[in-house]
Amino acid sequence: MSPAANVRVFASLTPHNLGTLRKLNSVLFPISYSDRFYQDVLKPEVDEFCKLVYYNDIPVGTICCRIETKDNEIALYLMTMGVLAPYRSRGLGSQALQQIIDAAKSHTKPKIDKIYLHVQISNTEAKKLYERHGFKEAGVHQNYYKKLVPRDAWIMELNIEH
Repeated sequence: MSPAANVRVFASLTPHNLGTLRKLNSVLFPISYSDRFYQDVLKPEVDEFCKLVYYNDIPVGTICCRIETKDNEIALYLMTMGVLAPYRSRGLGSQALQQIIDAAKSHTKPKIDKIYLHVQISNTEAKKLYERHGFKEAGVHQNYYKKLVPRDAWIMELNIEH
């Protein structure tokens, strides 16, 4: 099969595919997420910001965000983003991230001012990915990770131009 035939789909989360999200998160991330996390990603207001990533009909990744009001700004917090190791370096993470950025730019109720996220300071590859999409390091959150080493995280931000 030629690379052009590889089909990428970003599917909304539903109660029917929530088990797939749980399974992917258990493989992708070294922490477990609460039932509240899984309830929140199903809320209608985040539908365009919480997706499963499929590659040739195989679920291979996730991206999940929440909308926050912070310092009189509306911020989109990118909670989780990951692609299974065998499917990395195929542009899936970049495409998912760009889809979220585009959705944030076109979102009007409420108007989103910025996207921000945390990256473990040992994960330089992830930091580079976000920087390629225009994110800037806004600081270091010390002891952000309670059960991981290193515990510190870069705070990455992207201001949204409307």
